[in-house]
Order: sequence, then C-alpha cells, then structure tokens
Amino acid sequence: MLKVASVNVNGIRAAFRKGMEDWINQADPDVLLLQEVRAPEDIVSSLLGSQWEVFAVPCRIKGRAGVAIAVKAGAGVLSRRDFLYEDDLDVDSGRWAEVTLDTVGPDGSSRPFTVVSAYLHSGELDSPKQEQKMAYLQKVSERLPQLEGACVVAGDFNVVRSEYDIKNWKPNHNKRSGVLDSEIAFLDSWMNGERWTDLTRHHLGEGVQAPYTWWSFRGRAFDNDAGWRIDYQMVTDTALPLAGPTWVDRASQHDSRWSDHAPLVAEYNLSYR
Repeated sequence: MLKVASVNVNGIRAAFRKGMEDWINQADPDVLLLQEVRAPEDIVSSLLGSQWEVFAVPCRIKGRAGVAIAVKAGAGVLSRRDFLYEDDLDVDSGRWAEVTLDTVGPDGSSRPFTVVSAYLHSGELDSPKQEQKMAYLQKVSERLPQLEGACVVAGDFNVVRSEYDIKNWKPNHNKRSGVLDSEIAFLDSWMNGERWTDLTRHHLGEGVQAPYTWWSFRGRAFDNDAGWRIDYQMVTDTALPLAGPTWVDRASQHDSRWSDHAPLVAEYNLSYR
C-alpha cells in the first residue's frame, strides 16, 4: 500500500523545531504533500533528508504559501508541474504542484499515479483577499478536468463543505471566509462523485460529523475539538477503487502539535516500482 500524507505545516522550519521529524519517522508515509511550507527547495530537502526526493514550489512573495511534494528516493517520477497555470499571479504562486509517479497496481501492471499538493487562499470577507480566493477557485475548476488517470489532489482548501465539517457552523456560516456558500459551491461542484470524490466523506457517509483537520492555536480550540475540516484528499474515479483507509492523524494533546493542522493520511493499493 502507498501511504500518502497531506498536511499544512505552517512553516516547515518551525514544524521541524516542534517535532515534525518525529511524526514522519513514526507515521512512515511514502508520499508527503505539504502546504504553507514557506521555504525554498534546498531548505526542504535538507530538513527531510537524503531518503526523500523533494519537489518544492515556493511563493514568489517571500514568507508566504509554498507547497512541496516529497517521495521516497529512487521512486520513479514521470513528470512534474510547478504551477496551476504558467501565467499565475505572484499571489497565486507556490500554491500548486503536481508529480506523476510510476507506480505498480494490484495486478502488477504499471499505473501512473498523479499526486497534487494544493494550498488554496485563506481569503478574508469583503476584501481583495477574498477576490483572489474566488478567482483561484475558478482556476482550479478549469484545471481539474485536464488531470487524467489515477490522481489525488490533496491539501488545505481553506473551505468547509457543510455543517458536518465545522464545530461552530451557525456563527460562521456566510459570515467568515471558508464558510461561505459561494466557496462551498466550488467544492461541491468538484467533489460531486462523478469525476472527483471527497475521500473522507466517501468513507464516512453523508450527514456524519467529520474529523476536523484544523484548530486555531488561540484559546482551547484543540482541547475542545472546536475545529474545521478544510484539508482534503480528492480522488478521480480512476483512483477511487485503489483508495483504502483514510484518517486524520490528530495529535494526542495540544503540546505535541507541530502545526495548527493535522495530517490527512490515505492508503492506496499501489506501490513504487
């Protein structure tokens, strides 16, 4: 099984100081999809070590965003794409990375598998930041139909999908970015079960409170589990039959957290060649 872990690291240098390396050693993922890395590729590579091959895409605005994909050294990499579109604005840079891996399916045949690390804008209600977020959501909508074969798009989408993905729905619904109907409509149009599927929701079923993936560092949000589910592994219809268990690797206590997000992990019935 190929274990794919996606997480917003909230700055990879800070995450390593707080214990991210210990988590990697314990969780033993085969693929890491990282968001809000805020570091260039050489720094990410030096932190992760020689056992990983790293594909990092920093934001052109220093200190912001940044995504990375790390695969075990020696894994067959067929292609790489470092942008959503080549004419991405500076504010949209460092938010999308694609790598296609040469993996083997359960029948022993070659199965190219595309993994995408995506970090969508956080936005801010009634501000230019929200306009940037909505424009980027539209660009993602245009890219998704172009992705072929078995593929997972994973990362921090900065949007919940329903009242079952957030602890405090009513005080936030249509009052705060990430809980706006206009944003939710994009995610629902993507993950409607026709071409793309929300892997967590697929396993849980509808109308069930989902495990959260983000909790504010402020107050006692983590201890009270006052969180949001804004991190996803979204798979194509070709990848869905290959998908096994998926879970949120939530820290056991507040003090052991190395990010305000928890890793979202899924296993796929694939292996490196």
